[in-house]
Amino acid sequence: MNIKIHSVRFDADDRLLAFIEEKTIKLEVFYDDIIGAEVFLRLDKDTTDRENKLVEIKLEIAGNTLFSKKQCKTFEEATDLSVEAIKKQLLKYKDKVRKN
Repeated sequence: MNIKIHSVRFDADDRLLAFIEEKTIKLEVFYDDIIGAEVFLRLDKDTTDRENKLVEIKLEIAGNTLFSKKQCKTFEEATDLSVEAIKKQLLKYKDKVRKN
């Protein structure tokens, strides 16, 4: 799987990039026909509760595109939630494909 990580208007730390890549690559366990993934890291405007870290994952699979967007206090937490959301979508899509 080809993973592209884009940090918008800031430079992401190498540990963060490795963490995101590690979490994203695990999605291959749930579905074999994953072509690639694009991950966007953004700092949202400063909110009162400081949940300003935004992670968007766009997953290209054979015949479809899945998308997840989560906002949390840390990029790691937002990544975990986004990967979980994509995982649910993958399993639902896989089940749908198998029924046809």
